[in-house]
Amino acid sequence: MFLALRDLRRGVRRFMLLGVVIALVALLSTVLSGLATGLVTDGISGLRALPLDRLVFQEGSDATFSRSILRPADLKRFQQVQGVKATPLGASFVNAAPVDGGPSLDLSMFGVAADSFLVERADARAALAGPPGLVLASELQDQGVKVGDRYTVGGSSEEYPVLGFTFAGTYGHTPIAFVSLSTWRQIQYSNPDDDRFSAIAVQGDSPELAAAAADTSTVVLTKTQAYAGSPGFTAETTTMTLIRGFLLVISALVIGAFFTVLTVQRTRQIGLLKAMGASNAYILRDGIGQMAVLVTLATGVGVAVGAALVAVLSRGPAPVELAPRAIATVTLALIGAGILGSLFAFRRITQVEPAIALGVEP
Repeated sequence: MFLALRDLRRGVRRFMLLGVVIALVALLSTVLSGLATGLVTDGISGLRALPLDRLVFQEGSDATFSRSILRPADLKRFQQVQGVKATPLGASFVNAAPVDGGPSLDLSMFGVAADSFLVERADARAALAGPPGLVLASELQDQGVKVGDRYTVGGSSEEYPVLGFTFAGTYGHTPIAFVSLSTWRQIQYSNPDDDRFSAIAVQGDSPELAAAAADTSTVVLTKTQAYAGSPGFTAETTTMTLIRGFLLVISALVIGAFFTVLTVQRTRQIGLLKAMGASNAYILRDGIGQMAVLVTLATGVGVAVGAALVAVLSRGPAPVELAPRAIATVTLALIGAGILGSLFAFRRITQVEPAIALGVEP
């Protein structure tokens, strides 16, 4: 590493350009990682916060609430499974129009039974067991919504007051509103006595769940598997993964091209080292070590600036989130891609002959 470090010190300007490019790629990757994490959170934070382990959907619904219709007979079969709790869950997307001139709201409406294990707080149970109303996600307070505001929801002409606020999160990029199951049925089917619902929330695990699913033509999914049913979730995560993958490829190609050019410029130096007895492994180790130092420093700077930018953007309306594990993954992936890219020049190094040091072409 002596020659590598010495070359870095003497050729600061030459290496500065590559360092800036690597830092910019790291910055962009970090911001995209924050955006990807933020989009995921904005899409499924409400579902992720619910105290359930599994969701049961109608077979063929692809974990999409709007495609799934279950009935009490399905619920009863899962309630008979030993070691688990099962409760119905209704879910749909609605628009809430203000009666008194407040803001119009797009909501993910979750209908739950007041005695369900999904409702953990006593005040929430009391609100859902009382007269029909809405328990809204707390972030809607920032939009000027207040307790007591009245809304007509979906196609219903009924007026529903805001009963309170809680941390509900979002689903499908819209804030969640909790209502009683009968209220959800009134809004969804214009009949509070309708027995349909969207899914069954299950708490716990049992080998008998598979048999229950087979008996009822349903499918049991883990909470993580159910995230795919959120609108846009799969497309967003796939797109972000592809973009980050392309950035890694670009980073490897840029570093590989730079290292190849650098090897050409150092041809006589490499020939001299070989004439003095240096092996290909020694020279390659020296060059890769040089790139590792440069890539690590530049990536660290780019990730630090990107993390700071994500932290600032997260205070605004942009759906970005700083996730330490994702940032660490980006850092290690970029460093690995850079070192891998430097291996592109390996063949050229092995072909340099010692006679080149004397100005003689082999």
